[in-house]
Amino acid sequence: MRKLMIVAASAAMAIGVSACSEKTQDTAAEAAKSAGDDVEAAGDAAGHAVKKSVNAAGDAVSDAGHAVSKAADKAAAEADEFGGKAENARARVEADAQNESVEKAKRD
Repeated sequence: MRKLMIVAASAAMAIGVSACSEKTQDTAAEAAKSAGDDVEAAGDAAGHAVKKSVNAAGDAVSDAGHAVSKAADKAAAEADEFGGKAENARARVEADAQNESVEKAKRD
């Protein structure tokens, strides 16, 4: 009888250890899946942050390009205006020197 009790206790212990091991395996699998999900979420967040940063940098470059273009257009307009004024001044000086009209001096 004593042997029977030892065998029964051993069997119960073996079943308990087996069940514990399966539960431990399930818990470990769940933890690994959870860690994988966390890594995936962190990767997605990093990807979105990089994309947002690249888009912001692209927008800044585009804005700078527009500002440079606008400044170049303004400088060209001012240069044209200055050139026109310089031509008028040259024509007046020539007209005075040659005793002729400014219009004739511009044609010369």
